Amino acid sequence: MLEFKQLKKLAKAAGDDPEGLRVALLGDTATQFLATAIKGEAVSRGIPVNLFEAEFNQVERQILDPTSDYYSFGAQFTVIFQSTHKLLEEYSLKDDPKEWEVLADERLEFIRTLCESVQGKVIYYNYPEIEDTVFGSFANRMSGSFTYQVRKLNYELMNLSREYSNLFVCDIAGLQNKLGRDWMFDSSVYVSTEMVLSLDALPYVANRTLDIISAIRGKFKKCLILDLDNTIWGGVIGDDGWENIQIGHGLGIGKAFTEFQEWIKKLKNRGIIICVCSKNDEDKAKEPFEKNPEMVLKLDDFAVFIANWDNKADNIRRIQSILNIGFDSMVFLDDNPFERNIVRENLPEITVPELPEDPGDYLEFLYSLNLFETASYSGNDKDRTRQYQAEAKRQGSAKAFTNEDEFLASLGMTSDVKGFDSFNTLRVAQLSQRSNQFNLRTVRYTDDQIKALGEDDGYACFSFTLEDKFGDNGLICVVILKKQDKETLFVDTWFMSCRVLKRGMENFTLNTIVDYAKENGFKTIVGEYIPTAKNGMVESHYPGLGFAPMPDSERKLFSLNVLDYIPRKCHITKK
Repeated sequence: MLEFKQLKKLAKAAGDDPEGLRVALLGDTATQFLATAIKGEAVSRGIPVNLFEAEFNQVERQILDPTSDYYSFGAQFTVIFQSTHKLLEEYSLKDDPKEWEVLADERLEFIRTLCESVQGKVIYYNYPEIEDTVFGSFANRMSGSFTYQVRKLNYELMNLSREYSNLFVCDIAGLQNKLGRDWMFDSSVYVSTEMVLSLDALPYVANRTLDIISAIRGKFKKCLILDLDNTIWGGVIGDDGWENIQIGHGLGIGKAFTEFQEWIKKLKNRGIIICVCSKNDEDKAKEPFEKNPEMVLKLDDFAVFIANWDNKADNIRRIQSILNIGFDSMVFLDDNPFERNIVRENLPEITVPELPEDPGDYLEFLYSLNLFETASYSGNDKDRTRQYQAEAKRQGSAKAFTNEDEFLASLGMTSDVKGFDSFNTLRVAQLSQRSNQFNLRTVRYTDDQIKALGEDDGYACFSFTLEDKFGDNGLICVVILKKQDKETLFVDTWFMSCRVLKRGMENFTLNTIVDYAKENGFKTIVGEYIPTAKNGMVESHYPGLGFAPMPDSERKLFSLNVLDYIPRKCHITKK
């Protein structure tokens, strides 16, 4: 992690980018250094930022006044830092104990107003605890104590984020639990500057803030690639054998590896793709998963398992070709510094943490990195490993065919096509947040917005699943058509999971929306391509489907004559 002085240097060199991401920072304590840290962290991640910093202690005025500078700025992301110190000051000035008991409720009511007033996303810092010892440990039973009110506030803040889809909680209270209050807060600096966060803490807070912003923008880690020997178990399987590797719940270093595997298992169940990349004989590498009863991870937990004596960078390229995700969404863990450097040098986009030498320190170190931030979660995420395992089988099956058309026909592909409903709204919104490569306009939607679009007669909404003989890929494609006029449909959104590329899904999707257009009297479908750093792969999407370029000096628009359309060949049928 970069130090504050490094972030300051980056922020100063970059300056404000008027065309950058519009981020507003509002706080009730001094936020100048926090603003610098956030800006520097954004620069380090290659995110151009236009940062608005409100004047000192102007949170309520900026939010409640519709004519304020904040609203004129038009923030896409609003970062709110209402500190525990100012909350304690407010609490301390209340003479009536009955007023102590409503402190959290009053603050929550303002946060509700905040969420309902702000147009973009809100990143709200929660409240690190200050133990004022007025009631001692009895504070846990005393609803009017400051400790009780802060804990209630943090708990209800989590519930509030479930209620408002534009609210994201940045857990700086968790940072204090991890790093310590005396490290995070410097009283001498606070007294002279009103700055609550220490210079040492600022990079961590800025990092967590940008983690959330990146996740909301669809930039996050999807895949964890693991070495085996001395990474997820102690010892070398080729020398020690599966019976003698260090693993298990008893005392000793094996316990550290077991708890490490438990963490990986939780990531897999959350939807992170887990893969193996090991220098080993494959049969020996698989033995612990098949025979050792102490192993937490099993072979079914891995989407791709590669164990051979090839270069690890080349093997990771093989994994990437199977998963069809960006290298920048991958994390590689290996205990060997040489292997880490090989991967860094050959695949610089991959995140390769510098693991501690002591395996007992692995987890605490990885916790501090917060590698797998996300802005959404649905129950379907847990099926991701199974879906990628099926994809690996498809690729193996494809090698038996010399003719791609015959291979696609052999899959027996079917798709369930329907609009947005209570069962798929969350998944559609999640995909809109996550899809970057096959995404023509890269418009992000919340679940509330998806629900509203599905109920709006001015739009036609389609969701597509894909299933074949190897397995069910689940919901993999979404199209939102805006009824521009009586004869024209505009493709507001078209995104698709990259794992189903080259199976004819583009043709099936277009056939489906053209059928809808014909049935409802529309004569033209207009599509638009908005370039991003990630979606270059679909630059030729519309021309490749027979759309004609439209004359427009500023936008990349394409049109399709519905009446002249000839259905495109594909091997997918509707369920």
